[in-house]
Amino acid sequence: MATYVNKRTAHRWRLLALMLTAVFFAFGSFWLLQAVQTDDATGVGNGLNEPDYIVENFSFVRMTEHGAPRYVVSGARLAHHPDNDVSEVTRPVVESMAPGRPRMTMHADRGQVYHGEDRVELMGNVDVNRPATPKSAALRAKTEALTVLADDEIVKTDRPVQMTLGAASANGVGMVAENPTQKLHLGGRGQIVYPPRTSPAPNQ
Repeated sequence: MATYVNKRTAHRWRLLALMLTAVFFAFGSFWLLQAVQTDDATGVGNGLNEPDYIVENFSFVRMTEHGAPRYVVSGARLAHHPDNDVSEVTRPVVESMAPGRPRMTMHADRGQVYHGEDRVELMGNVDVNRPATPKSAALRAKTEALTVLADDEIVKTDRPVQMTLGAASANGVGMVAENPTQKLHLGGRGQIVYPPRTSPAPNQ
């Protein structure tokens, strides 16, 4: 009789061990699933930080409500990131083409296009050119970083700027240029150099 009880007890212990092993693996699988889902939620495990499309030698045009070109963004390479809807651009060129405005062209080494905000961040050897008009002199500015608010036709920076406006030259820290009003504000302690006035020719 004792032998029978010991066998039954041993069988119960083996069954209990199997159940504990199954529970352990079940909890382990649940933990692993939760870890993977957490990584996916943070964009680590699902590749959301990787570009969903890449375009070489691209160009896209933003139109006005009347169907006229408003501005053009082009470059050597565009890589779009879906996690924040931002495109990384190599050698970007931004051209303001709003009707009735002087065309402003901006070049840089690299840039970021924030599609949801119609904002472009230019970085590295930024060069801004605006031709002369009957109301304003030609503008050229160089800096290392520039924010372009494309819809508002405003460019601004808080970095040092070297600029020429017609025959005058200026430098300072910070700049805001408004293309619709052709107003320019140079910040910081800058310096402006005007060319000497030309003396009128003496009467013959």
